[in-house]
Amino acid sequence: MSEIWTTFINGFGGYGSYLWHEITNPSWHNYFYWLLLVSAFFFGLEIIKPWRKNQPILRKDFWLDFFYMFFNFFLFSLIIYNAASDVVVHLFNDGIKSISGFDLQKSNPLNNMPIWSVFLVGFIVRDFVQWWTHRLLHRFEWLWQFHKVHHSVEEMGFAAHLRYHWMETIVYRTIEYIPLALLGIGLYDFFIIHIFTLAVGHYNHSNFHVSGRVTGMILGGLIGIAAYFGIADINFLEAYSIQVKVLAVLGLIVAGGFILGPIMKVIFNSPEMHIWHHVYELPENRRYGINFGITLAIWDYIFRTAVIPKDGRDIKLGFPGVEDFPKDFIGQSFYGIKKDGI
Repeated sequence: MSEIWTTFINGFGGYGSYLWHEITNPSWHNYFYWLLLVSAFFFGLEIIKPWRKNQPILRKDFWLDFFYMFFNFFLFSLIIYNAASDVVVHLFNDGIKSISGFDLQKSNPLNNMPIWSVFLVGFIVRDFVQWWTHRLLHRFEWLWQFHKVHHSVEEMGFAAHLRYHWMETIVYRTIEYIPLALLGIGLYDFFIIHIFTLAVGHYNHSNFHVSGRVTGMILGGLIGIAAYFGIADINFLEAYSIQVKVLAVLGLIVAGGFILGPIMKVIFNSPEMHIWHHVYELPENRRYGINFGITLAIWDYIFRTAVIPKDGRDIKLGFPGVEDFPKDFIGQSFYGIKKDGI
């Protein structure tokens, strides 16, 4: 028991040092500045090429969502991840080992696999778990009361991605982290996966959209850049000259556009798809929601929850009763615990 308590205390103590270091030491491995960079990027795109041209740049509740950005994605999420998660996984793994004698973490097959495969498996497993968790938030009334905070968005923009009740952090992290940790997904692996999903989540909620061909080219380019620099053990170009590497990167960009382009919006979520998840009036026979994809859309197509009846650019957002929903952070934070807010 003392070991668990020590783990818990060290997690929070380490987080305090980590938080201060993040703010005072900008670097490519710094989540704080990645959050600002990704947010600024999509905010810029919304200004340059808005999808809904009549929507104000500083849309309704923009500053509320800006606050949520730091509360949920930086402070609260990382506190839970760095402190509590170590304790939960420690208890879970020890429980399995005491019953069966089998150590899940030490027997993990990913231990001897290249880093890119760890990222890929971690990303797919995490997104699949999140998809089912998201369905639970819509299916059970007591969870839906918390999830209403996210659906109280009435004008969509990138920062709407970040507006959600603090209880969702507990629900998501509790369910998603154990399988990830037992697969050997460490903090650095989670960081890489999280930055990628942060960017896709911002895009899904943004007042901006591009064709699948463009997103396919971007994905091809990311793979090419990783191969050029040998990132994450993607090293199939390491034996070639700089000229060949550059041509290969360009080839992957073109291939991504033409090969992946036609299917990108079936594989990955998009603003055109996710806007319907936030529709005010759900389609008939879909009372528990549609388009639950977080980063990947493929789960919705596999489990037949994908619905895009028409161009949803200007549809009404929210839910019946959103007009009377709390408009401030404090009121929303107590919603679901004290139903009418505070």
